[in-house]
Amino acid sequence: MQKIHLIVGARPNFMKMAPLYREFSKYPEMFSLKFVHTGQHYDERMSKFFFDDLQLPKPDAYLEVGSGTHGVQTARVMERYEKILQSDDPDLVIVAGDVNSTLACAIDAAKFHIPVAHLEAGLRSYDRTMPEEINRLLTDAISDYLLTPSRDADENLIREGVEKKKIHFVGNIMIDSLVSHLNRADESQILNKIKLKKKEYALITLHRPSNVDIKENFAAILKAFSEIADRIKLVFPIHPRTEKQLTRFGLDKLVKSIKNLHLTKPVGYYDFIKLQKESLFVLTDSGGIQEETTYFRIPCLTLRKNTERPVTITEGTNMLVELTTPAIVDATTGILNGNIKRGSIPKFWDGKTAERIVEIFRKKI
Repeated sequence: MQKIHLIVGARPNFMKMAPLYREFSKYPEMFSLKFVHTGQHYDERMSKFFFDDLQLPKPDAYLEVGSGTHGVQTARVMERYEKILQSDDPDLVIVAGDVNSTLACAIDAAKFHIPVAHLEAGLRSYDRTMPEEINRLLTDAISDYLLTPSRDADENLIREGVEKKKIHFVGNIMIDSLVSHLNRADESQILNKIKLKKKEYALITLHRPSNVDIKENFAAILKAFSEIADRIKLVFPIHPRTEKQLTRFGLDKLVKSIKNLHLTKPVGYYDFIKLQKESLFVLTDSGGIQEETTYFRIPCLTLRKNTERPVTITEGTNMLVELTTPAIVDATTGILNGNIKRGSIPKFWDGKTAERIVEIFRKKI
């Protein structure tokens, strides 16, 4: 029997690990699972939404690292997870994505000579000013199993000298969660609650430091929203950190002046899927939402200068938008005038990624 640690730390990790947990659980005679929640994503309301909606078990270990600088947060995770590794000695540690918890737990496991599997390996923005890019590069460098979501990720790893036998093209596990919860999401009453109609609004998410930690950038985005709201309703479930920055910069007055903008607290997974699926388009800086909109074939305007998910542009419905008020307004104007990008769904974005991953480790036993 293989003893496996599944690491979650921030919102996207929950959606990636839930399908994997369910699939591994089908083979109790082969795998013993432990859920480790680092607590990097420390907002109780948001965490509860995703554990409840995704039907995840209560974590076997909760590290409670909370907020802090990159160094402080990473160090806390390493210090606290190391103790768990010493007492539990798993056969495999599976980390996902590119948050600080991902790198911290991977380093701990590697130093204990415990194999590491990186779910969503090989993604590259080629922008090392992004903390996530550093996390991706270093995690891939010390991982034994590189589980990739797309062929371009394979190519990135091969260019970096990774042995081909370590690379496993398994597909996009975010889509597994999406597919398995679509029926429940369709039952959501969120549109009725906030008085919206299908395709008569745009959905917004913002949280990246480059957008919300620099006042000029944040203001430029909000000014664009003000102009866009003259033509379409905007729904903005605001991240706690983004809301904090809004107040810090004194931009909350600007937001309140936008009459067609509906600002909400974070919503649950089902509600968010419903909001996304029924929107006319999405404005975001999130990586996962670029993927989900591609699956739904809904236009996605990514407010960043690059993306680690280029397949969402080359095959999907995503496009990058320059971080200026005119550029954002122009991009939305095109959609509102009927110039909608029609994409396709990439290979293995089919809801069966967890099955392919578990089969890899079944063969190892």
